[in-house]
Amino acid sequence: MLRITFGGEGARGFESGIFDEHVKLIFTDPSTGELRLPQQVGDKLEWPTPKPVGREYTIRKHRPESHEFDIDFVVHGEGLAGSWAENCTIGDRLHVAGPPGGWEISRDYDFYVLAGDETGLPSMARFLEEADPGMKGTVVVEVPDKHSEIDLADHPGFTVTWVHNHGKASTVLADTVTATDIPHGASVFVWLAGEAAAIKPLRGWIKHDLQLQRGDISVTGYWKRGAEDTHEHLDRDEG
Repeated sequence: MLRITFGGEGARGFESGIFDEHVKLIFTDPSTGELRLPQQVGDKLEWPTPKPVGREYTIRKHRPESHEFDIDFVVHGEGLAGSWAENCTIGDRLHVAGPPGGWEISRDYDFYVLAGDETGLPSMARFLEEADPGMKGTVVVEVPDKHSEIDLADHPGFTVTWVHNHGKASTVLADTVTATDIPHGASVFVWLAGEAAAIKPLRGWIKHDLQLQRGDISVTGYWKRGAEDTHEHLDRDEG
């Protein structure tokens, strides 16, 4: 995991108040050398066709007083954004679109379940830092191995469990999440994010075991194995 701080005059007025809201980082098209950018029209962005080459990332920290925000990059492999993060230097410029706004989770649930892989880790880390003292729940994080674990905020109401997939497709995240001991009769919110195929099976657990309504869940496939620029809201699927 590599953290990059964005700042300067271009970040003045940037806002981020929700733990899992994201921005789109816009890159020059590696095949054509063309940089395609959206246009601001009122309070919305109009995107050109074909769409710009972009990757979506979560805001890890936001410091409005200094006009700065941080993004954590997973740099395994040769992805476009990860490669940029590894090679950028102070003063480099990058176009950032968003965040588009988001949905603020109620802080009145009795129990929270948050789970995901490294791509969901920035959101989970921010959630723990910003959670009210009286909130309770569990966090499950899937990483390749123990060396990929990082320090997280020590919240008295939350347990944190690290599971290892050894760099391969695995059911370890779903197996651990479905074994969660949820207090009987508790109102529950479930937040899941990570590789789409790894978290998609958990929809059945949410629907049939927990019997939660759509407003009580957020399930997002941040990426798909073998695909790029994926951001799939799996809680909108049927099943």
